Amino acid sequence: MKNPPSLEELIAAFRCLPGVGAKSAQRMAFHLLQRDRAGAARLGAALGRVLDAVRHCERCNSFSETDVCGLCSSSQRDASLLCVVETPADLLMLEQAQCYGGLYFVLMGRLSPLDGIGPKDIHLDRMLQRAADGLVKEVVLATNFTNEGEATAHFISEMLASRGIKVTRIARGLPVGGEIEHVDSGTLARAVIERRSV
Repeated sequence: MKNPPSLEELIAAFRCLPGVGAKSAQRMAFHLLQRDRAGAARLGAALGRVLDAVRHCERCNSFSETDVCGLCSSSQRDASLLCVVETPADLLMLEQAQCYGGLYFVLMGRLSPLDGIGPKDIHLDRMLQRAADGLVKEVVLATNFTNEGEATAHFISEMLASRGIKVTRIARGLPVGGEIEHVDSGTLARAVIERRSV
C-alpha cells in the first residue's frame, strides 16, 4: 500500500532538512497527522509567514524582517569592526558569548570548489564593498576551522590585505574541525578575545 500523494509530498519536504532521512521524515509526517494536527497547522502557517516576511539585511546579509536589521542599525555597535561569519547561527553564538561589540557580515556559506561553491555564491563582492566602506578599520574572520572555513578565511584575508584593510582571525580556542554553532560560549569568547593578525 502506498501513502496518499499529499502525504508523500510532506515526507519528501521533511527530507530537505539536514540530518533527516526517509524514516525520520516519515515518522515526523505521521506524528503530525496522527497526534498533532494543530501543530502541523502552526508549522505550515509559520513557514508561510517566515517565507513572506524574512529577507536578507542590506548591510550584513543576515536574516531580517526589515531592510536593515537591528544590529546594523544600532548606534551601540562599533562600526570600525566587521566580523565575517559563515551563517546566522554563528552570528547568534557570538552574540550569546557577549565578547564582540562590532558589526557583522554573514556569508551564508563557505568556499567549497568540490561542491561548486565559489566567491559569488557566498556574497564576497558584497562583503568586500562593506569592508571598504571607509568606516571599517578591522575585519575579524570568524569562519569555522574546517578545511572549507580555513580556505574561505585565507581567500578573504588575501582579498582584503591587498586593499590595505587590517584583517584578524579568531584564535584557535575552537576545536579543529569544529563549528562555531556547537561551541560553548566561554571557548568562543576566548577565541574572539585572543584573535590574531592574518
